[in-house]
Amino acid sequence: MKRIVLLLLISAIVVLPLMAQEFVPIWEGGAMPNSKGVALKDSIANERVYQVGTPGMYVFQPSEAENKGAAVLIIPGGGYVRLAYQISGWQLAKWFNTFGVTAFVLNHRFPQSPDVKVSHKAPLEDAQRAMRYIRSHARKYGIQADRVGVMGSSAGGHLSACLSTITEDWGRGGDGLDIYPFKPNFTLLISPVVSMREYAHKGSRENLLGKEPTEELLHLFSCDEQVGNDTPPAFMVHATDDRSVSSMNSVLYYSALKKNGVAGSAMHIYPAGGHSISLRDNPGTTMSWSDLAEGWLREIGILE
Repeated sequence: MKRIVLLLLISAIVVLPLMAQEFVPIWEGGAMPNSKGVALKDSIANERVYQVGTPGMYVFQPSEAENKGAAVLIIPGGGYVRLAYQISGWQLAKWFNTFGVTAFVLNHRFPQSPDVKVSHKAPLEDAQRAMRYIRSHARKYGIQADRVGVMGSSAGGHLSACLSTITEDWGRGGDGLDIYPFKPNFTLLISPVVSMREYAHKGSRENLLGKEPTEELLHLFSCDEQVGNDTPPAFMVHATDDRSVSSMNSVLYYSALKKNGVAGSAMHIYPAGGHSISLRDNPGTTMSWSDLAEGWLREIGILE
């Protein structure tokens, strides 16, 4: 009997942190745009989110003593049809906490959700709203509204780059959050999709824009073509042997930042790592990316 009780206590200790992780709905209090009003339930399996019923964020906070006053919105990858919330979301959030950054992992609607009216708008609507939510609650989380960035992997990198470059305001809820800016102060991109043209990841492009996108949409969602002199500085990581998303995507984005005079950006193209660059267990020199990223955040003044 004592052994059974002990096992139950251990199980509770293991499960409790996951159950206790704060989740904040981003449209609560405001009208969610681009919605048909269809009630959906979240669908999660094998550490992937396959359907989002309630767009929102999981909040990961550092200790008060170590809080640096900075925050990051993390957008997991998944080709715009799923969210790999563990490997490109929660793990990264916990890493940010180790050097005092508050992290928010986004659950955004998918373009082909049964509730969505205009497919290509939904992910960016949620990302813009999420940034506004973070800034509007800066005091609650002990952060500064001008030190909030975005990080994304793969298709999450594309949405992060869209958030950093596209100026159209789609994330308005008709409430007090609308007054806050949605453009991030810095951007981190891991194996990102950037272009919708020659080097596009075809799955991400089709899931977001459809099989026959217009030239207008191809231009708007090719983030290298949207970079301006007010685009936030970016830190990019990619692998030469990435067969899913060509490293030319990062090259195009960095080149656009350079041409537009965006100071402080950095790009690291490693020889190996494929499309599986993660926080740990990367081959060879690719292991250095996380230390370089933290150093970059210090260099641009985010971790003062």
